[in-house]
Amino acid sequence: MDPAGREARDVADLFWVMLIGAGVVWTIVLGVAVYATRVKTDAHEEHVGKRLIFWGGVVFPVVVLAALLVYGLRLMPELRQPGEGLRIDVAGEQFWWRVRYRPQNGPEVVTANEIRMPVGERVEFALTSPHVIHAFWIPTLGGKVDMIPGRENRLVLEAEKPGTYRGVCAEFCGASHALMAFDVVVMEKPAFDAWLAAQAAPLPTATGDLARGRDLFLQNGCGACHAVAGIEARGEVGPNLSRFGARKTLGAGALPNTAENVVRFIAETDKVKPRVTMPSYPALPRDDLTAIAAYLGSLK
Repeated sequence: MDPAGREARDVADLFWVMLIGAGVVWTIVLGVAVYATRVKTDAHEEHVGKRLIFWGGVVFPVVVLAALLVYGLRLMPELRQPGEGLRIDVAGEQFWWRVRYRPQNGPEVVTANEIRMPVGERVEFALTSPHVIHAFWIPTLGGKVDMIPGRENRLVLEAEKPGTYRGVCAEFCGASHALMAFDVVVMEKPAFDAWLAAQAAPLPTATGDLARGRDLFLQNGCGACHAVAGIEARGEVGPNLSRFGARKTLGAGALPNTAENVVRFIAETDKVKPRVTMPSYPALPRDDLTAIAAYLGSLK
């Protein structure tokens, strides 16, 4: 009800038009019922009843529904217009979001569980799923679109004002369906361009205690499932963690991104996010978990 995108505003306008139309029909039907049962309760002539059925039960519904259909269909060509350059590939995993930016000029950028986009630009999303059906939905920016295995669906969104908006999976996809959210950060165009360029820049080399956390991250096999730019971690099973420290949440919105929550997530993954494919590491010493969490938090 508070749209921040062009597509969401069109959907909100359609909702209000349909609500008003439904209210008018409801009022007329209720008025006829009250008239027939309270005002004039005696029998009516047959021709009056036939006219009421024809005009009120056939002509009026056809006209109203046809008008609403035409109003809704006229929105489709505009909503189906292509994007203006930036394409973002989003894959619905169990239970997180794989995100890949494909700008027209510049290298691709891979991230996870957070989306950033420029304000005032039509961004095209290519939506897929390797496992089960998900539904990609950012209510404040636009309508939802299913993510179907073996098929690529397209969605074009244009944000009209900067801010941070919540996105969710709107199709039941398993035990942690309710723990599959993401933030959408809408930025001014220059700020977004600078952010995207920074994502492709090399990460700083870890030193001191952070280097110990990096080594523990690799020694415990985390790099087999997760990728981190600049080190021997090229896994593609789980989320890319190259800029993990800059994200506001972990586990696709399951917890705020704090060092304590990272420790908890690693040690009790199955409790925080049931049926997720990442194993828990309860046997790791607390100091090791803390060092790994500190290293991940430094990746910005």
